[in-house]
Amino acid sequence: MIPKWKNSFIAAIVTLACGLSAAEADEPPAINPFGPKTTQRKDAIPGCIELSDGSVHPGMIYLTRDKRLKIYDKQLQRQREIPLRAVKRIDCKIKREWMEKEWKFKETTSDEKIYTGRSYPAREYLHTITLHDGRTIAGPLSALVYLQPKRYSPDGEPPAKRYLLNKRDKGIIGEELKSLVYVKRIKLDKVK
Repeated sequence: MIPKWKNSFIAAIVTLACGLSAAEADEPPAINPFGPKTTQRKDAIPGCIELSDGSVHPGMIYLTRDKRLKIYDKQLQRQREIPLRAVKRIDCKIKREWMEKEWKFKETTSDEKIYTGRSYPAREYLHTITLHDGRTIAGPLSALVYLQPKRYSPDGEPPAKRYLLNKRDKGIIGEELKSLVYVKRIKLDKVK
C-alpha cells in the first residue's frame, strides 16, 4: 500500500511532465477579460420587435443576465417571474393616454403651484404575455429588452439596442401623443 503523500507527489509529477500545473489540472481554463468579444449571447432568442410607428426590427432578443420578465397577475393576485425562453409573444395595448399639464412651484419654499402653459404626452400600458403552451398573462410589465440586429457592420458587430417596456411613459414637453413611440409587440421563436 502506497502512503497518501506519495500518491499526491506522483500526481504532481505527472501533471508537471504533461506541461500542466496542479491548478490547471483541477480547474477549467481561465477566461481572458481582454480577449475577443463573443459574437452572440447564449441566452439570446431569435425574434422581432414591432414599434408603434410601424417599424419592425428583427434580431436576437435577450434580457439583462439572470433576469426574468416580472408581471403582476391579477388572477393570482401576485407578481410572476417568467423566463424569456417560455414566451411566444408580448403584446402592448394603451390603457389610457392624455396630455399632462406642466406645473411648477411658485417659489422654492412655497406649496403653491402655477401652471406653466406647457404640456407633455403621457400613457399607461397593459401588456399581455403569451406563452408557448398558449396560456396568457395580462398586467402591468416593466422590463429592459435588448435586440442584437441581424445586419452586421463591416467593422464588427453592431451594438445591441435597448427597448424599455413601461407601465407608464411620458414624453418631452411640447410633443404630441403620436410622437410617443412604444414597443407594440415582441415575437419570439421557440427555443429547442
